Amino acid sequence: MNDTPNSNRTHIAIFGRRNAGKSSIINALANQNVAIVSENAGTTTDPVKKAIEINKIGACVIVDTAGFDDDGELGLLRIEKTKKIVESTDIGLLVFDCNFENEDYILELEWKNKLSEFGIPIIAVINKIDLNKNYKTVEQNIKEIFDIDCAPISANKKINIDILIETIKNNLSKEDEISIVGHIVGEDDIVLLVMPQDIQAPKGRLILPQVQTIRDILDNKAIVVGATFDKFEKALKSLKKPPKVIITDSQVFKEVERLKPKESALTSFSVLFARYKGDEKIYKRGADFIDNLNQKSKILIAESCSHIPLEGDIGRVKIPNMLKNKFGFAFDIDYTAGADFPSDLSKYDLIIHCGGCMGTRKQILNRIRLCEKQNKPITNYGMAIAKINGVNYI
Repeated sequence: MNDTPNSNRTHIAIFGRRNAGKSSIINALANQNVAIVSENAGTTTDPVKKAIEINKIGACVIVDTAGFDDDGELGLLRIEKTKKIVESTDIGLLVFDCNFENEDYILELEWKNKLSEFGIPIIAVINKIDLNKNYKTVEQNIKEIFDIDCAPISANKKINIDILIETIKNNLSKEDEISIVGHIVGEDDIVLLVMPQDIQAPKGRLILPQVQTIRDILDNKAIVVGATFDKFEKALKSLKKPPKVIITDSQVFKEVERLKPKESALTSFSVLFARYKGDEKIYKRGADFIDNLNQKSKILIAESCSHIPLEGDIGRVKIPNMLKNKFGFAFDIDYTAGADFPSDLSKYDLIIHCGGCMGTRKQILNRIRLCEKQNKPITNYGMAIAKINGVNYI
């Protein structure tokens, strides 16, 4: 757990035609052979990801993608996988082979527009300048057509890689990092965490939202106390005064609310992640929509990571059961995991998303944006559970 989670790293994705040198660029940035390099077009099939630290930028994930000019039935499937990468991209590198001076750039313009739709900053990386003495002409042409920053490089010869890194740094979003608990916790406040160590938690480890929340509490100079739910009352009695805030696993939201001191504010890890990774106001609106559901309503429950559902899975078992207990009937529910979030949400009345701990903030916000564009209410696990059970939280 010493490494920065991939979900908190800057995602730099590399897009371009086959054989434009995308894999060489990822190797140059990582300063090691991460991706296979070949003169044969189409060497990269599935996206290749490498977590690295880049000087001046920090913790990153570099993503190498298949060429967007791929063809054939398999090629189209590869392009679809490349499109899914856009959702979680923080900055896009659009690669040009500067040996093609008379290129029409139709595909590059399409992908520039696709990235721009998601609000992703884009850099034109003009590769293989060591093979074309007239690369300045190509660079000027691309600048005029695309109106974005350019970085002329040779990935193979490691020429101007420092300029590319500086250009990436200058184009990254200046959005301030969001604190998980900084809006509700101050210095010397006592924060009690209720953390059931059930089948969902790997033996010997805490799950990621718990780890990140603990670290954020410490960064805010507050005091952390932790207990499993069966030790919750004993933990309260061990304190000289009630904790300022109680943060619980959403699965025991109702039980903790019933037992907590009146003086203590209550929230859950998932509710906190609604703000940290998503949009709290939109999620709250989506949770309120639960009251409008009926027997004909269709629900999508989406996860940002892929895992094998276990007994008592919160998304596939507990939330559907809570809804059934509240309304008296079982809903028609679809489930998605990982990158398989549908682009067409027309058949759904409500989307319930996980907390998003394994997804990037950009990925979760893009999914929210898609729901807003299609006028579909979206909420997350914690807010949905609180609404279903009538729990008041901060």
